Amino acid sequence: MGNRAGGRRTGPKCIAIVGPFASGKTSLLEAILARTGAIARQATVASGATVGDDNPEARAHLMSVEASLATTGFMDDDLTFIDCPGSIEFAYEAEPVLAACDLAIVVAEADEKKIPALQLIMRTLEEHGIPRVLFLNKVDKAAIGVRATLKLLQPASAVPLVLRQIPLRKDGIVIGSIDLALERAHIYREHAESEIAPIPDDEKAREVEARFSMLETLADHDDALMEQLLEEIEPPRDAVFDDLAADLRAGSVIPVLIGSAEHGNGVLRLLKTIRHDAPDIAQTRERLGLGETDETILQVVKTVHTPHGGKLSYARVLAGSIADGAEIVTHDGRTGRVSGLYRMLGRNQTKLQNAGEGETVALGKLEEVRTCDTLAVGKTPPPALATPEPPQPVNAVALRPHERKDEVKLSASLQKLAEEDPSIAIEHQDSGETVISGHGEMHLRVTTERLGSKFQIEVDSSRPGVPYRETIRKGTTQRGRHKKQSGGHGQFGDVVLEIRPLPRGSGFEFTDTITGGVVPKQYIPSVEAGVRDYLKAGLFGFPVVDIAVNLADGSFHSVDSSDMAFQMAAKLAMREAMPACSPAILEPVMKIEVFTPSDATAKVTAILPQRRGQILGFDARPGWPGWDVVEAMMPQAEIGDLIVELRSATAGVATFRASFDHMAELTGRLADEVANAHGKAA
Repeated sequence: MGNRAGGRRTGPKCIAIVGPFASGKTSLLEAILARTGAIARQATVASGATVGDDNPEARAHLMSVEASLATTGFMDDDLTFIDCPGSIEFAYEAEPVLAACDLAIVVAEADEKKIPALQLIMRTLEEHGIPRVLFLNKVDKAAIGVRATLKLLQPASAVPLVLRQIPLRKDGIVIGSIDLALERAHIYREHAESEIAPIPDDEKAREVEARFSMLETLADHDDALMEQLLEEIEPPRDAVFDDLAADLRAGSVIPVLIGSAEHGNGVLRLLKTIRHDAPDIAQTRERLGLGETDETILQVVKTVHTPHGGKLSYARVLAGSIADGAEIVTHDGRTGRVSGLYRMLGRNQTKLQNAGEGETVALGKLEEVRTCDTLAVGKTPPPALATPEPPQPVNAVALRPHERKDEVKLSASLQKLAEEDPSIAIEHQDSGETVISGHGEMHLRVTTERLGSKFQIEVDSSRPGVPYRETIRKGTTQRGRHKKQSGGHGQFGDVVLEIRPLPRGSGFEFTDTITGGVVPKQYIPSVEAGVRDYLKAGLFGFPVVDIAVNLADGSFHSVDSSDMAFQMAAKLAMREAMPACSPAILEPVMKIEVFTPSDATAKVTAILPQRRGQILGFDARPGWPGWDVVEAMMPQAEIGDLIVELRSATAGVATFRASFDHMAELTGRLADEVANAHGKAA
C-alpha cells in the first residue's frame, strides 16, 4: 500500500467535460479558465461571452452545440479542456474527443429527471475506458444531501461513486466543503480561492462517517487498506491519496467532488485533483492500443471551418512532436502539409512553432484530413486507431436554396458542415431536394441555421418525400400503336403487351413471345426501354414495381419503324393499360427498435399505435439496467418526427433504429391523400 499510483503523472493533459444538458459544463469551463488566468473574468452562458458558447447558434438556443476547446496552464501543467454538448442530439461530438482524452469530468446535479441522460454518458465513458471524476454541481441549490444524491446517481454508473468531499453548511446554507482525504475544511469565497479552515467540532462525526465510507470502497482494491480498517488502524494520508489516484486511473472508482461552477466554488480542488491524480498520455496511448513508438502520431478530434483562416483540424499529439510546415500522412495514405499550428482558447488562436507529446493543438489547412483520422509526420502511414461510428440518424429535413444561384454553393457548404459534424448524413434526391439527416429536431435546426450564419445561404425546408411505389392488382392486354407522318420518313411502331402482377418484392420482369418476326428482334429492346421509361412514374406519379410485361404481338413498317417509334408505342400501351390493372399505391414499412428508460416504456407503447405502428413486443435492453427495447412495424411516412414525441416522453433520451422491412398497400383515405398530393386520383 502507498505506491500503487506510482506518483504524479506530468506533462500536458487533455480533459473532456461531459454531462447532461444544462448541468453546468460550460459554466465549469468558464470558471476553470478564470481561476487559471486564461480569461479576465468568468462569464455566464446567458451572456453569450463564454468560451464554450461563442457561436451564434449556441447563444440563440442557450446550449452548447459543438465541442469547444480551451488550453490553459495550472501550476506547472498545461491542461486542455474540451467542453462537450450535453444534449443527446449532439452527443456524437464527444466520441472523437474521448478517444484522445486522458480523463473526463462528468458534471452532474441532484436531478432525478437527468439520470437517464447521465446513464448514457457514463455508458459511453465505460465503453471507451476513460478514467473519470464526477463534479457534483449546484450543491448550493440542491434540495437533498450529497449522500442521498449519490444514491440517486449511482444506478447511472457501473463503477462506484466515491465521495471525496462533503458540503459544509451554516444555517442551512452551503458555505464550503470538507475534504475527506485531506481532513480539512475549505470555506468558499466568490470566484476566489477557498479559505482553509479546521473542521468544525459539530461536523467531525459526519466527516468521520463519510471518510470511513470512502476508505471502505477504496479497500475493495487494496488488501493492505482493508486489513488496516478491520484492525481499526488509521491509514497514512499519503497512502489514501495514492489509492485515490490509482483507482481513478484504473477506472475502478469515480471520485466525487462538489461545488458550484456558477460561483467558481470547488474549482481549485478539482484542478488539484486533475493535477495529482489524472493519468498521462502514456496511459492514453496504452488504452488506444498504440503502445510506445518513436514516430510522431496524432489523432484528429474535431474539424472547424473558420471564416477567414480556412480549415482547422484539432488534434492530440499522442507521441512525438510536430512543427509548423510538417508533412503529414493519414492512416489510409492521404497527405498534406501543416500550414499553421495553433493553441486554442475557444476561437482565439495563439500561433506555435511546434507542439510536443500530449499537447492538443489546431493544425491549419489540411484539406484532405477528416475528424477521427490518425496522422503521422512523414510519409509512412500510421496504424489506424478505432473510429467511432455515428449512430443512425433519427430525423431528416429536405432543403432547397431560396435562390437557384445558390445550388452549387449549398452543396459545397453542406459538405463542410458534414466535415465539422460527421453525424450529419447528406443525400441528393432525384427530385432535386437535398435531404440532411441527423439526431433530432434541434440538431437539424442548428445545421440549417449554420448555413445562414456561416455561409450566408438562405434555404427553404420541408419534410422529405416518402418513397411510395405503385403496383397492379390484376392483369390486362393492351395494344399500343404509334404512327406519325410528317413528310419524308414517318414513325411507326405497333405492340401488344400482356401485363400481369408479380408477388410483392419481385420488381420488374420483361419477356417476349414474338413469332414470325412481327416485331423485328432489333426493336424488342426498344419496347423494353419504353416500358421501363413509363414505369419510372406510373398513374399516380410513383415508380411502378412488381409487374410483368410480355411483348406478345405487334407489327412494323420497313421504312418508318425505328427504335424511338417502338419505345413510344410501348409507353402508349402502358399508359392506356394501367387504369384497367387496378393500380395501387405501396408504402414502405420499417422495423423499428425504440430504446427507452423502463419507466417510460408505457408511454412509448402508447405513442407507436397512434402512428399506425404495430408493436411486436418489448424486453429489457441487454446490458442496460433500467432500459427497455420496444420493437414495432411502422410505415415510413409516420416516422418523420417520431423522435420529437419519443424524446418528449422520455426526458429527452429515447432513440431508435429503423430498417426497411417490406412494402404494404396503402388504401382508403390515406391512399387518396397521397395520390391527390401528386395531382392524381387513387
